[in-house]
Amino acid sequence: MPMKQPAIEMIRVTRIEDGRAILADIDWTVAPDERWIVLGRNGSGKSTLLRIASLYLHPSSGTVRVLGEELGRTDVRQLRRRVGYSAAAFADLLRPALSVRDVVMTAKFAALEPWWHVYEDVDRDRAVEMLGRVGCAALAEHLFATLSSGERQRVLLARTLFTEPGVILLDEPTAALDLAGREQLVANLDALAADPTTPPIVLVTHHVEEIPPSFTHALLLRDGRTLAKGPIDDCMNVETLSACFELPLELERRDGRWLAWARPERPFGAGS
Repeated sequence: MPMKQPAIEMIRVTRIEDGRAILADIDWTVAPDERWIVLGRNGSGKSTLLRIASLYLHPSSGTVRVLGEELGRTDVRQLRRRVGYSAAAFADLLRPALSVRDVVMTAKFAALEPWWHVYEDVDRDRAVEMLGRVGCAALAEHLFATLSSGERQRVLLARTLFTEPGVILLDEPTAALDLAGREQLVANLDALAADPTTPPIVLVTHHVEEIPPSFTHALLLRDGRTLAKGPIDDCMNVETLSACFELPLELERRDGRWLAWARPERPFGAGS
């Protein structure tokens, strides 16, 4: 049986901004059945990596292939419709008076407003179906502005699912959520990740507590470079995580969830 093509391939990808390497020599492949977490400190290049993978940013050098098509040799406007991409700040781009159903439905044309295109009843029904996958079907007729931060991020997750994407990219969707909102979103992501019909997922965060139990792989970035990558159980150890965050840490896993906290009594790099 032939192998399915990777959802994402990056070969020696580098991004230079203002003379500084935001990303440097990144080699990374996301296979069709994988669920990746991307970890690193603020400024480590996580969001830049996802913007390149979502075709909104070009690397300064290197090769990027998304769903088998090479960046620079394909129509990104069409290819973006096959990529489910959402960032925490995306909610601020949406008109508050939009209905929740319209927020999801406009993903069909990668639009921000429903009046720019023509939609059919099947589109409206599908929007409600996708809302149901994240536990928000009852909110379909509510105004987006009336939702809590957690509900908004779950609605945006439903939006990424609307077009049956080949890959889902999520940039810090739990940012600014309270504990209840974070846990509900993590539960939704875990359920999606456990579903074999869900396409590959890449989730960016800097909190290990936000890693859904069903995620399979990890990419750890430090100063724009790969510190570790591969199966999550191989990458998530106290030495690697401490190096990633440049802080002496303790690390545990309980009921499938990761927990990390600082060990302030010993400076990073000091002997035992």
